[in-house]
Amino acid sequence: MAYFSKHYHSPGTAPGTLISTSPTAGPASIHLIDYTEDSVEEERLATPRECQAYLERNTKTWIQVNGPVNVDTLRTLGDMFNLHDLALEDVLNSGQRPKLELYDDQLFIIAAMPVFQGNALEIVQISLFVGKNYLICLCPLEEDPFEPIRKRMLNPSNKRFASREIDYLLYALLDLITDSAFPVLETFGDKLEDMELELLEQPRKQTLSDIHRLKRELLLLRRVLWPQRELLTTLMRVEDPLINPDTLIYYRDCHDHSVQIIELLESFRDMATGMLDIYLSSISQRTNETMRVLTIIATIFIPLTFIVGVYGMNFQNPDSPWAMPELSWYYGYPMVWGLMIAITAGLVWFFKRRGWL
Repeated sequence: MAYFSKHYHSPGTAPGTLISTSPTAGPASIHLIDYTEDSVEEERLATPRECQAYLERNTKTWIQVNGPVNVDTLRTLGDMFNLHDLALEDVLNSGQRPKLELYDDQLFIIAAMPVFQGNALEIVQISLFVGKNYLICLCPLEEDPFEPIRKRMLNPSNKRFASREIDYLLYALLDLITDSAFPVLETFGDKLEDMELELLEQPRKQTLSDIHRLKRELLLLRRVLWPQRELLTTLMRVEDPLINPDTLIYYRDCHDHSVQIIELLESFRDMATGMLDIYLSSISQRTNETMRVLTIIATIFIPLTFIVGVYGMNFQNPDSPWAMPELSWYYGYPMVWGLMIAITAGLVWFFKRRGWL
C-alpha cells in the first residue's frame, strides 16, 4: 500500500485537460434508474449517449457509471449535462481530497469510500454530479457498491425516493459511502485485539512490522475521513436550491455517523501507538528476564569456581607447613563435591526466598 495513490497531470498542463491516467480505462458499465412518484424504470445502457432521451422527460434520473471510465465517456457526459471541465479533470485525477464544489445549476462532490481489497486497505474515489433532476455517480470499482440502494428504490413498498427530490438520493449515496467505514474499522478493531493478545503473550519480530503497517493504514484512513466530515458539514450548511430544508435532517444523521467514525478512528490510532510502547516494554522485560537468569547462574558458579580454583593449585609438598593436607585426605574429593552442592542448594534457596526465581 502506497502512502499516496493520486494521479497527476504533468506540471504545466492546461486546466480542464482530460487525460486518462488509468491503463485499464475502457468502456465502463452504465446503469440508469429513471423514477417518478408513480413509477421506477431501470435500464442498462451501452453508451452514454443513450442518457439523452431521459433528459427530456419530467423525471428524476440516477446514472451509475462503474469501472475505470475513459476520456470519451467522460467527455460525452460532460457535453450532455454541461459538466464543468475542472470537475471532469478531478474525476480522472483519482486520489482527490473529499470536497464540495458549487456551480451555477449543479453540485460536484468527491467522496472517499474505504474498502479492503484482499488484506490491503484501498480508498475509492466516488465522484457525484447533482442537478435539478439528475444525479451522476462515477465509481471506479467494477462491482457496484450501491446495489442495496437500487434494491430499495425498486421495492414497490418503499416510496421515500419517489416522494422526494434528487437530494434524498444524494443523501442515500453519501450515507452508504460514510457507513462503509464501519466494517473497515471493525476489521481494524479485530486486528488490534489479536495484536494486543500477541504482545502480551509472545511478541515476535514480525509484530513490530505489523504495528507499523497498522498505524500507516490508520493514518491513510484519517487523511481522507477528516475532510469527508468537513464535506458533510458544508453540505448541511450550504444554501443551494438543490438541497431542500426537509432533507437536512438526514444529512445531519449522516454527519453524526461521520463524527462517530472519526472518534473510533482516533481511539484506534491511540491504541496502535500504545501497542508500540507495549512492544518495546515487552522486549525490554524479556531482556531483563534473560539477564536475571544469566546473573543467577553466574552467581551460583562464582563460589564453585573459587573452590575448584583453590584445590586446582596442587600444592602437595609434605615438607612444607603451608601445603594442602586435605589433598591427601581419603574423603577429600567427595567432601569438596558435597561442599559445592551445599553451596549451590543454599544459593537457590536464597534466590527463591527473595523471589528472584
